[in-house]
Amino acid sequence: MKTNNYDAIAGSYDFLSRLVFSRAQVNAQVDLLSYIPSHASVLIVGGGTGWILEEIAKIHTSGLKIVYVEISSKMLDRAKKRRCGSNQVEFVHSNIEDYRVTQKFDVIHTAFLFDNFGQSRAGWVFHLLFKHLRPSGLWLYTDFKIEPGKGSGWKKAMLDLMYSFFGTIAHVEARKMPAMERIFESNGCVVIGYQQYYKGFIESIIFQKSQKLPTFMENLES
Repeated sequence: MKTNNYDAIAGSYDFLSRLVFSRAQVNAQVDLLSYIPSHASVLIVGGGTGWILEEIAKIHTSGLKIVYVEISSKMLDRAKKRRCGSNQVEFVHSNIEDYRVTQKFDVIHTAFLFDNFGQSRAGWVFHLLFKHLRPSGLWLYTDFKIEPGKGSGWKKAMLDLMYSFFGTIAHVEARKMPAMERIFESNGCVVIGYQQYYKGFIESIIFQKSQKLPTFMENLES
């Protein structure tokens, strides 16, 4: 059984997203794309049906080198049909743990990726990706967020419902959000942009990697 694989709902995933969240999940990702520099190398992990490629092409019609890694073969088939302009796109069918990255990237894009993982696996995936981000490179991060306090009750209830649904349909392993911001910050990432959506339930963060090399495993084990 493959975990975190959305093959079963590849055809309806975007519809379901927009039905529940309207354009919040879309806007949370699109608003980050202006940070991608011209002629950048970009790693997109867990991009789903690939609509984000068309949004990127509206800003950069050419000049980008994109590696697009997706575990769902049906999602990847849809992504391959997208209009990417003249950007160079390499499509990779793999989970990120098995993909052997052989290059450094200027930008890493992960949207609603880490909510699939438990805390320890999320930390390990972060480590695998982060070492391939160039110093001063940008990580465009979008995911769910629950802050303690007023308004957290309905967000937790909704997230629990989603975990129950996707746990059954896509065998998602996680049952709660990992503490990703702590992992980014402990590895020397600096927040250079931040925005909330859907009454604070969704957040988008632009992290910049420090030029100083972090001690990955020490931070993950602390």
